[in-house]
Amino acid sequence: MSKNHFFEKKGPFPLKELIKVIGYTGKKTYENDFKIFGIESLKNADKNDMTFLNSSKYQEISLKTKAAACITLPNFSKFLPEKCIKLDVKNVLFSVTQALKMFYPDADVDVLDENLSYSDDVKKLYPDVKFGKNVLIGENVLIGKHSRIASNSIIESNVCIGENCIIGSFVMIRNSLISKNVYIQDGSKIGVKGFGFIPNKNKNIRTPHIGKVILEEGVEIGANSTIDRGSLADTVIGKNTFIDNQVHIAHNVQIGKNCMIAGQVGFAGSCTLGDNVIIGGQAGISGHLKIGNNVKIGGGSGVINDIYDNQQVMGYPAVPLKNFVRQRKKNEK
Repeated sequence: MSKNHFFEKKGPFPLKELIKVIGYTGKKTYENDFKIFGIESLKNADKNDMTFLNSSKYQEISLKTKAAACITLPNFSKFLPEKCIKLDVKNVLFSVTQALKMFYPDADVDVLDENLSYSDDVKKLYPDVKFGKNVLIGENVLIGKHSRIASNSIIESNVCIGENCIIGSFVMIRNSLISKNVYIQDGSKIGVKGFGFIPNKNKNIRTPHIGKVILEEGVEIGANSTIDRGSLADTVIGKNTFIDNQVHIAHNVQIGKNCMIAGQVGFAGSCTLGDNVIIGGQAGISGHLKIGNNVKIGGGSGVINDIYDNQQVMGYPAVPLKNFVRQRKKNEK
């Protein structure tokens, strides 16, 4: 993940402090002055970071992680490099949440941006940008030439918007990097905190989301759509992908180039789509799935398994299109 400039980061913290917080009770054989500088995803962690692993589905990535330490379960330790310190716990996500709160104590809710100004008061900073009425702009916001931001929209601090972008009315953007030629229609919310929490019988516990949203060149976002920022990694929408109205994209979702997503589609967290994917309206994609290139998913489908390249599926649960048609004809007899 690129340098995080949306959330203030505390630390570094000695590993001995972190293991107390996460509930690790195993043997301690490391140096007491060993410090951890951050918590990152398996892919993005370096030698000074901590990461986590709670599914064998990510063993290919976990075996290559550069993290100094990993919060995990005992049966997943074999999927980590020998030099990585294995921190076995009872509940991985709960332990990660506790550690994240040390580094990012204010990232479990979206707090008030107290540095907003009316666009009329800061228009000298954006001489080549057109603003509607009642637009609010935060500190350190970058907006490219010839972009337009319609009335009643809010661009929060540190957001970057490229050239020739069109931002509709009542749009809210935070924790986001937006490339050029992006079109965001009315009422969309970009970069909000996702649905991240740890279930608890007494009180659900919010988990910090410190990632961001990246919209690549030429992306279009339909009206009243919501794109959640990433938890540790980023939520990414690839170049020239078009998203219809009322679509929800959860944290860490990564969508490839030239995709077309119809209205009211919902993506659960951490699913990955390839290039040239087409999804019909009201389809649902479960979390942590991998959808290949050139896949077509019929409207109203429920996808609960990975889909390989060039497949066409439909139904609930989604099956190959030929099977769906065959079964429907059979039911009609």
